[in-house]
Amino acid sequence: MDTWRKERNTRQIKAPQGGVISPVLANLYLHYVLDLWFEKEVRKQCKGQAYIVRYADDFVCCFQYESEAQEFFQSLKLRLQKFNLEIAEDKTKIIPFGRFAEKDAKLKGNGKPDTFDFLGFTHYCGKSKSGYFRVKRKSSRKKLQGKLKESKEWIKKNRNNDIHMIMDRFKRSLVGYYNYYCITDNTPSVHQFKDKIQYLLFKWLNRRSQRKSFTWDKFNLFLDKYPLPSPRIKVNIYDLRKEISYIL
Repeated sequence: MDTWRKERNTRQIKAPQGGVISPVLANLYLHYVLDLWFEKEVRKQCKGQAYIVRYADDFVCCFQYESEAQEFFQSLKLRLQKFNLEIAEDKTKIIPFGRFAEKDAKLKGNGKPDTFDFLGFTHYCGKSKSGYFRVKRKSSRKKLQGKLKESKEWIKKNRNNDIHMIMDRFKRSLVGYYNYYCITDNTPSVHQFKDKIQYLLFKWLNRRSQRKSFTWDKFNLFLDKYPLPSPRIKVNIYDLRKEISYIL
């Protein structure tokens, strides 16, 4: 089955910004505006398979046929207008995605199939060790760059603080990052993130040295004393095969 995926975001529902109730209200609202409508009306009208995966106001819709994805896109706009919502056009696209996407892309001279970002991951067409198609995921470049920028700004301001406090902060930050991003297929990307964090530490700790004598060899000795946690898979996607079989 070749799947046409519709990725988009809605405009935020008005609620106190940053309030605990905001995501709860958005979730309840879109359950009726979108989820039930998709299951009771849209899906029943489709000749091919159709699915929706939503988290808060971000969701992906999967269609077997491109024509039905296009029809849904138009219907979605009208549906959202009834509830004073609108599509974020810059975050919306319809792409061919699935078993035949790579073949179709080559026929059109496009090289690799399109990818899409969802919940901090870039989803792309890949193959298993046996050569069969399967969806793979890696950390979104945008999210990764944002996390690195945040870490850089923090250590820039705090590089002269107690080294125990600095390393404890980065240990906790990495553990949190691993807990979210260490899933099947994404370990190489997470290792790259750890390497970039280590380089940031080396750069800014060296700057606090009067003669900038904190060489890479000395930094490695420093890491032996204050080791950073290493990434390992936290979630095996294929342990969830039954629950998410339609997007594997």
